[in-house]
Amino acid sequence: MAPANRVEEHSLDALPAIAAEYGVELVIDPQSWASGGGHTWAGPDQLRADTFLKYANDPSVHAVWFARGGYGSNRLFPLIFPHLEEAAKRKSYIGYSDMGFMLCALYARKIGKPIHGPMPIDVTRKDNGASVRRTLGWLEHGDKAGLEPGIVGLGRPAATFNLSILDAMIGTQWLPDLTDHDLLVEEVSEHLYRVDRMMFHVANATQLSGISTLRVGSITLPPADGQADFGHSPDQIAWDWSKIMKVPYEGRALIGHDSNNHVVPFGQVISKG
Repeated sequence: MAPANRVEEHSLDALPAIAAEYGVELVIDPQSWASGGGHTWAGPDQLRADTFLKYANDPSVHAVWFARGGYGSNRLFPLIFPHLEEAAKRKSYIGYSDMGFMLCALYARKIGKPIHGPMPIDVTRKDNGASVRRTLGWLEHGDKAGLEPGIVGLGRPAATFNLSILDAMIGTQWLPDLTDHDLLVEEVSEHLYRVDRMMFHVANATQLSGISTLRVGSITLPPADGQADFGHSPDQIAWDWSKIMKVPYEGRALIGHDSNNHVVPFGQVISKG
């Protein structure tokens, strides 16, 4: 199902066969390509919320794999969180991008197992299904090959966000306690001066004062529009603000809006082997 933007009706046609290789019976709700409600949303807020609740509260559903990102899942919070039942606490929720709103809020409320990872829409990438297989492999078999390598064997939990989403959540009741977590951030189609500005917010947020380390995934720029070079790379930006945070900057991470996006289960300490 799609809490934010819709997918094209037949864009996920290749996915059920791949999921079946992992023993997964995949249900793709038609709401995923609904329209109406404004923007490019997969239907009005109430439809998106009702569809999420249908699967979250169904005890027979093992996981909710969000169809894609975009914008708009944050609008659903008042419509879904008062209505989540016991079954919602026993399943996994997987996505990234705008779905960071959902993962963040679920983690803050200790509901289920939020997981940053490739989504159904990633089956359209030209990677022979490698992206979606990372999610399916971890979800069904605990296959660590699809995990972000830097989170394995460190003895600490991690959490991963699109930087714009984290920036929006700071100062709200929906940001979880990330004390002692490794924080991984990524960004897509954003000018570096805006990345720097959001990192200022992250670095000075008292809610994030207890994190252990900072790493940065893929940072992509928007199409060239004549903007002058910012003069600082993503690594330099992260390094500068990590000093303000007084935490180590430990380099790049394999996360982002690309085919190198890897799985990061929120809050789980992943052992080697």
